[in-house]
Amino acid sequence: MSMCPVCNQLHNVAFRCPECGNLSEDLGKLSDYFDDYSPYVDSDGLKLENGYPADFKEGQCPHMYYCRICRHEMIMFISEWNSEELQ
Repeated sequence: MSMCPVCNQLHNVAFRCPECGNLSEDLGKLSDYFDDYSPYVDSDGLKLENGYPADFKEGQCPHMYYCRICRHEMIMFISEWNSEELQ
């Protein structure tokens, strides 16, 4: 079993915008933007259909990040924690 530490508010991850160098804001997991019901669907199931074939296999959670300065959007992959790391 694995879980995203950012989705579960256990850890913050900051990324600098590659365009302007300012800190980007985490807007949540990418799958929440697919449709109105996506936040209520099993995350692992959505990972199989999101167009990123490695995220399910490698235990990564794709998040949308946004720079408020230059309006650049980017998808960053957050490493999920497995059950051993949670103990």
